[in-house]
Amino acid sequence: MNKKRITFIVLIAIILTACGSKAPAETVSPTVANTQATVATDMPAPAATAAIDTPLSLGEASATSASGPTVTLTPAPPRPTNAPGCTNSAKFVADVTIPDNTQLDGGKEFVKTWRVMNSGTCIWASDYKLAYYSEERMNAPASVPLAITYPGQTLDVSVTLTAPNSIGVHRANFILENPDGLAMKISDDSRLWLIINVGSTVAATAADTATVGIAVATNAPVASATTGAGGGGLVNATCGYSIDQSKLLDVINAVNAYRAKSGGMSAYPVNPQLAQAAQAQASDMACNSLTDHTGSNGSTVESRVTATGYAFSFVRENVYNSNPPLSGQDVVNKWINDTTNTSNNLNLVSDTATEFGVGYAFFNNSGYYVIVFAAPK
Repeated sequence: MNKKRITFIVLIAIILTACGSKAPAETVSPTVANTQATVATDMPAPAATAAIDTPLSLGEASATSASGPTVTLTPAPPRPTNAPGCTNSAKFVADVTIPDNTQLDGGKEFVKTWRVMNSGTCIWASDYKLAYYSEERMNAPASVPLAITYPGQTLDVSVTLTAPNSIGVHRANFILENPDGLAMKISDDSRLWLIINVGSTVAATAADTATVGIAVATNAPVASATTGAGGGGLVNATCGYSIDQSKLLDVINAVNAYRAKSGGMSAYPVNPQLAQAAQAQASDMACNSLTDHTGSNGSTVESRVTATGYAFSFVRENVYNSNPPLSGQDVVNKWINDTTNTSNNLNLVSDTATEFGVGYAFFNNSGYYVIVFAAPK
């Protein structure tokens, strides 16, 4: 055989061998292929993995848009933790606004601010509050949360109020409450107070006057201490007395309920000028420890009513004082059952008087009531 023939036979054998062979099973592994597919589906993308592995704190968190600026979120400061058994107390430092006896117009909105120091060992925060406590509310909210204040620090505490629409001295009391709603000691007291002097008022409607029953001035001139027929005029008492509108309303309701039971008599409407005269006498009595129809300036009920600009054809007055104060209903009962001065009861059921005004003043734990009954000319 020549070399060419041998070479050709070898080539044919190689070709036939390749066409008849199968690939080994190990070259394709379905199990491995499926496992790789599962891993590819469940694994997060590299960018997401980086975000999870390296989180930003809340203070560092930011949102960035392709076209906008970065916005950084700043968290509120956390509430400091108080030590167990810490103590709560405060110290009054100053009246930042509206010092005692500030002159204001009736109906005017104002902001009262006290400066206090945290003299205890507890840390104050928003779970501590300035809260309305007693006397005249002056449209105060129920409470105002305090800012974070550490022991030894001072804090200015403010509340928005409205001056009563009644000439005279007015007072409101507030307290600082701990998280349990208990009043904290403030210096030698437990109250923060304000005392204002209303020197002028806006005219009140008849409905307003009848609703609250307080002394409300009209456009009639306010008299000086020497003005009025047959005696002095209205005394501008300046001691730290206060007015309790609920007691005024109690008296008005008690008197008119008694009149309704006494033969169905009509109710006395409240006259603002008579209320002004009654309040002036009640305040004068409170500041000068009087229980009389004669004022500290020698005024009489006639001169006081004249000083308000009210022209009367008939005028009478009831007065009362007690320590501690009685409720309005109890005072009316005292007048009804007064056997020493029966005119007090007769004034309550008078068919000559056609209207009245009520005054009340609280001072040194005593309550002073005055009613002026009258009929116009």
